[in-house]
Amino acid sequence: MKIYQVDAFAESVFTGNPAAVCPLESWLSDELLQKIAMENNLAETAFYVHQQGFYEIRWFTPTVEVALCGHATLATAFVLFNFEGYEGDSILFKSRQSGDLLVAREEDRLILNFPADTIEKVEDGINLQNCFNISPLEIWKGKTDYMFIFENESQIKNLIPNLLEIAKSDCRGIIVTAKGEDADFVSRFFAPQSGINEDPVTGSAHTTLMPYWSAKLGKNELSAIQLSSRKGFLNCKKENGRILISGKAKLYLYRAKYLWIDKIILSTFL
Repeated sequence: MKIYQVDAFAESVFTGNPAAVCPLESWLSDELLQKIAMENNLAETAFYVHQQGFYEIRWFTPTVEVALCGHATLATAFVLFNFEGYEGDSILFKSRQSGDLLVAREEDRLILNFPADTIEKVEDGINLQNCFNISPLEIWKGKTDYMFIFENESQIKNLIPNLLEIAKSDCRGIIVTAKGEDADFVSRFFAPQSGINEDPVTGSAHTTLMPYWSAKLGKNELSAIQLSSRKGFLNCKKENGRILISGKAKLYLYRAKYLWIDKIILSTFL
C-alpha cells in the first residue's frame, strides 16, 4: 500500500503539521487502521476510499478515531491533486461523522470548507482551572473541544500545560487563544486524552475559533497563526454557517511497498 507524509498548513517542509495519507481500494478493519495510525505515530493518519463521485475519508490519531481533522484533510487533497491524478479543482470528501467536506484549490493554496462549530460560554469552569499555569479570562465549549481565552499572544506562547489535568477533561482537547500581534488571532491545541500532547496545527479547531473571533473582531475574514514549535499559518473566512480554512502543503515523504521493494522519496532533495 502507498503512504504519503505531508506537512499541512506549511510554508516549507518541516513546518506546519505532518499527516500521513493512505489511499485504499476498500476499507480495512478498524483494528488494522488504528494499528497503522499508531505505527505512523503522527497527530493524524488519513485513510480514503474512492466512491462514486466522492472520496470517503477517516482520520486516526495514534490512539483513537476522530470525528474531524482539518490538516489531514488538507494533506489528503494535496496528495490527490498532485500525485494521484485528480484533475478537477475541487474534491468532495464524505465523513461518516462530519458529513460533506469540500476542498478547493486556488494556485498553491487549498481551501477547506467545514461546518462552523456551535460554541457556548462555560460559566462554571472551576474543574478546568488547573489545566494551565495561569487562568483564562473566559472558557467556551464547542462540540468536541474547550476553548480558553487569554489576554495576549505572549501568554499563549508561554503557557505551561498540565497534561494530566487536561487529560481529565471531557473533550477531545483544549484550544487556547488570544488576539494576535502579526495575525488577527493566535492559538495552541492540547489533546493528551486523544494521544496528542500538543498538536502542531489544528485545522478543525479553527471551526471553533472563528465563530468567537469573527464576532469579537467584527470581521468575517481573519488571519491566524498556531504557535506550536513548528508554527502553522491559516486564512479563515466565515460564510453561510461554514468556515473556509486555507493554507499550503508540502510533500515530505512518499513510500510504496511492492513485495520486497521499498521506495522512499524525500521531497526536500527533489
